[in-house]
Formats: sequence, C-alpha cells, structure tokens
Amino acid sequence: MYLAADDRYESTPYARCGRSGLQLPRISLGLWQNFGGSTALENAREMVLKSFDRGITHFDLANNYGPPPGSAEENFGRILKDDLAPYRDELIISTKAGYDMWPGPYGEWGSRKYLLASLDQSLRRMGLDYVDIFYSHRYDPNTPLEETMGALATAVHSGKALYVGISSYGPQKTREAAALLREMKLPFVIHQPSYSMLNRWVEQELLSVLEAEGLGCIAFSPLAQGLLTNKYLQGVPDSSRAAQNGSFDKGMLTESNLANVRALNAIAQRRGQTLAQMAIAWVLRKPAVTSALIGASRWAQVEDCLGALRNTQFSQAELAEIDSHSSDGGLNIWAASSQSG
Repeated sequence: MYLAADDRYESTPYARCGRSGLQLPRISLGLWQNFGGSTALENAREMVLKSFDRGITHFDLANNYGPPPGSAEENFGRILKDDLAPYRDELIISTKAGYDMWPGPYGEWGSRKYLLASLDQSLRRMGLDYVDIFYSHRYDPNTPLEETMGALATAVHSGKALYVGISSYGPQKTREAAALLREMKLPFVIHQPSYSMLNRWVEQELLSVLEAEGLGCIAFSPLAQGLLTNKYLQGVPDSSRAAQNGSFDKGMLTESNLANVRALNAIAQRRGQTLAQMAIAWVLRKPAVTSALIGASRWAQVEDCLGALRNTQFSQAELAEIDSHSSDGGLNIWAASSQSG
C-alpha cells in the first residue's frame, strides 16, 4: 500500500490563485500526454505518486486527454482508488471540457448541454463526487458567454466543482467572463493559458487583466511541448512529440526556433540550470503566474523540472539576453480561442 512521504510539504512552495483562498504548488502536473490508455499505467502511477511525495498536490486533466480521449481520467481514477484515496482532501484535481469528445452537435464547444454532460462523465471516469476546479477549455464564439458561464455556475451549485476557471480565453472575453461570474457570486479563481519563452502572447494584455480581476494564472506548456528542453539540441528523437507529428508539428522546428533554443540553453548553463529549469523559472517570474503546469513522460523529467525552484531569480542582464532569443516561434496552436470574439 502506498504511503505518502512524511516530508512532502517541506520543499515545494505554494502560491495563492489571485485574491482567492486557493493555493497551488508552484509546479503542477498536467496529464495531457503520456497518462492515457496508450501508455503504461505503472509509469503514470510512478509520476503521480512521486510528484505527490514532493509536494505537487495539483493534477490537471481534461475530458479528452489520452489517447484515447477519456483514458487519462480513467487511469488517474485507478491511481486515486488504489493509492491516493486516503489523501483526497490534500489534492487539487481539475478537469476541463471544450474540445471534441463525442459525435454529434453536443460533443464539443461551450453549450450547457455539453459542459454538464462532460463533467458527469469525467466524474464517473475518475470515481469522484466532485472536482476542485472545472474549466471551460476554450471560448465558444457560437454560444452566448452567459450560457457557458451559467453551466459553470450549475457545476458549483450542484456540488460537482468547488471552483471554476477558463482556459485560452483572450483578454476581453476574460473580462466579460469575470463580470458574469462575479455577478453570480461564483468562485472564479483561475485562467489557464499557454505561456513560454517562445509563446508570449499573454504578456500583451492578459496578465494585466488577470491581476486586475484578482485571478490566478496557471501557465501550460511552459516548455513549449518539449522544445525548451535539451531534447531537440541534437536532432529529433524518435520518442519525441515532433517525431509523432501530433500536437507538435515538425514544422515548428524551424532553424530560427532551434537557434533560439540553443542560445537559451547556453544562458541556462551559465545559470547552473537545465534549459527546462530556466524556462519554468522564467514563467514563474511574473507575479500574476501562480503555477507552471508541466507535462512529462517519465519521473526523471518531473524531478528535473522541480529543480527550477532552486533558482527563480533573474538579473536584468539575464532577462534582456533572454528577450533577445525569445521571439514568437509560431507555437501557439490554441490561438484561435484567445483571438476569437
């Protein structure tokens, strides 16, 4: 039987989501890739349990995570039942709905029909009575925002979610969502946008909106789907996302992006960090960012990312040098959501 480490809260710092009472670890674990039915459950279990042993209390899912869709929630449900059930009150479990999940007109986007049906399915897959955070995964330009936010309200009022959030919404729709949820007196606490040194769209306006609205920010893909690691410094490994040509298209491996990655890696080495550690520390430098949401294919990668917390300070000279090598790399495959409306 799994017993959590006694010292699990001694090394990982936590931060509040905006002005809410909810705290998240500065590094959270996302189950987007490598936790579904196409990968070994024991590997997923090792990553989840060892993460919890190191103070990572937040595990982020979505209805369509896998592959196949839904299988990441199913596998996480098994780990919960077999290992983490005694620790449920120490965990923050989130899920989302918004992308294509089942056939027909009710299987994606932001309708009340889809969101609430999806939440019920997610709870069944994980064997839970409630999730801690339920997100609208993307803005739906064809559904009234009042309807989408109203569905999040129902999730809370029915006891199936404690808090609500949005993901990949642009600044204006974030303001509108915040106003609606404030009027409903809903615990709207967090926004989940993509953000990395090669994908800086949130700096234009969104981060200032989140600070003004008192919302937390959990930055996903801070490693640019693995590009901001040492993985591609010597080519394209067969096991990489780029080789599989799924969410990471080989077309993103431009010479400009690779040259920037090599230059950023040199800066990280001078700081005594891996590139992944510096990339995470750089995202966390912004006061609005509550947590960096990482993915991994094995525990050693999670452990390396946790090393970022040993050095999160940057000199002005370092930031200026990083800026010179962190131009937009065309990596924001979620831009359609943030730019719509």
